[in-house]
Amino acid sequence: MRIRTDDEVYRVDAVWLGPPKATFPWRARYVAWGVGIVVFLLVLAVERRMNIGFSFFSTAWGVVITIVITRIICSRITHERPLGAVMVMWLRELTAPREKTVTQGGAASAARIRVKAQRPRPKQPRKAAGRTNKQQVNRSRQPAVRSSAPSRRTRSKEVRGVRSTARP
Repeated sequence: MRIRTDDEVYRVDAVWLGPPKATFPWRARYVAWGVGIVVFLLVLAVERRMNIGFSFFSTAWGVVITIVITRIICSRITHERPLGAVMVMWLRELTAPREKTVTQGGAASAARIRVKAQRPRPKQPRKAAGRTNKQQVNRSRQPAVRSSAPSRRTRSKEVRGVRSTARP
């Protein structure tokens, strides 16, 4: 048993070969004729903006450029990707956000860093606000008073969660 698919429908392009009994030597889809006419008018408009006069050679080059551009555009158009989808894709590609390549600023420099002759001192706590600098210096030279009872931390060297051998 043979199963026929609908691929044959898509193999047939809607082409116009020319008038009956006087066909063109090339095949062009209807879409290509429409795209070609629009591209030809755009190419002629660009030529006029570039101050290229209307002559045989400028028109001939316009036709050649039109054929090349039309072939490029129509090579992207298929029955699965129609002209409207290609145009929307092209428009979205042009208007998509881009990564910024221009950076602000420049190389890092220490030219604007302010340097003071004295280093910054920490702020005084509220309790010591009434004392003078001399009293603070004398107080800092005195040795720290330690209690005679060892703290719990120094007594026990056990690690939390780890069992140690029993002491005698």
